Amino acid sequence: MIKNIHIKNFKSIFDLNIDVGRINLFIGENGSGKSNLLEALVFVSASEADKLDNEFLSTRGIRVTEPSLMRSAFSKTNKTKDISITIVNTDETTGYTFYNDESEYSKWKTLHKIFNEHDEIVQLLNKSGELKEKNDIEKFAKSLSKSEIKSLLSYFKNRKRNLDNFIIYSPENTALQKFESENQIQPLGINGEGLLKLLKVVNSYEDKSYINTIIKSLQLFNWFEDIKIPSNLSYVEDELIIKDKYLYKEINQKSANEGFLFILFYITLLVAKETPKAFAIDNIDASLNPKLCTKLMTTLTELAHKYDKQIFLTTHNPAMLDGIDLNDDEQKLFVLSRNKQGYTRQKEITKKDNPISDDGESLHLSEAFLRGYLGGLPKGF
Repeated sequence: MIKNIHIKNFKSIFDLNIDVGRINLFIGENGSGKSNLLEALVFVSASEADKLDNEFLSTRGIRVTEPSLMRSAFSKTNKTKDISITIVNTDETTGYTFYNDESEYSKWKTLHKIFNEHDEIVQLLNKSGELKEKNDIEKFAKSLSKSEIKSLLSYFKNRKRNLDNFIIYSPENTALQKFESENQIQPLGINGEGLLKLLKVVNSYEDKSYINTIIKSLQLFNWFEDIKIPSNLSYVEDELIIKDKYLYKEINQKSANEGFLFILFYITLLVAKETPKAFAIDNIDASLNPKLCTKLMTTLTELAHKYDKQIFLTTHNPAMLDGIDLNDDEQKLFVLSRNKQGYTRQKEITKKDNPISDDGESLHLSEAFLRGYLGGLPKGF
């Protein structure tokens, strides 16, 4: 699991160091840098996959622009500086340096270095990265002994790569309704493409507790009774049958309200074995009732623990805050803002930051946010 993120020279983030948990909720005014922080994690994931081309980045949630604006464009001296991102995982610390020569059709390149101390494997990996940049990786491979090759193979087999396939999801109602269109990203596209096929896969698990968890979670809607998922993994059967307990006739996903489809998407994303171990959801409150937002936050927290997922969420709805438990060290709430130079900065809200009302009771975090006690609200009007 990711423990710490240190970002330098990426969009509005000039220099930001943040300790994160299993569940991370970011609030702040529009343009404060919430999405930029998430995009930095996509950048690292693309580096791990050796796919830093714009097509790969944009399909995973990065708003790709010209290289000079991918860097912190606060001064002309930053125009050609490298982007630096360091990720501290449970098992290792890796630093990534991103650079681009800004020539026509150029793409980003990266070097990464692992910082674990006194580790022969780490020394070999760092050496391979340096030689890769010099197009001399073949020479490096020939220089390895049998024991070194065996050690490297064992390392890659057992390595926990927390940012594999990291995606920023922003589901859209039209994508969730059109089950017949399969996306290039598997198993789920950033707008929710591929949901029905993934539901079919989950439903085919021998352990039925996974699909039962999804169905049980949908009882957040008091009208919901049951769903029927086609068994055929092809797209011939492209309807999800939904039972509304107040209606005599069943409906399909095209008749379902978008809030229901969004919740179905979020729960499936957390429960399925095939989805990334770490991912982000931008503006998770979209199309949801405030009270439902609070309950959803609690549900996502429970499922993230149960299915060993790490999630990064942004919201503008104060009700989301009331579903987070600041007594749990794995649940984190951050306020992002811009300082006088325009740099994105962060403040973690802890239990001691929760204001007390006049009668001595702790305020709901939603009320504290709206009153301006936590920060993250516009000050220009």
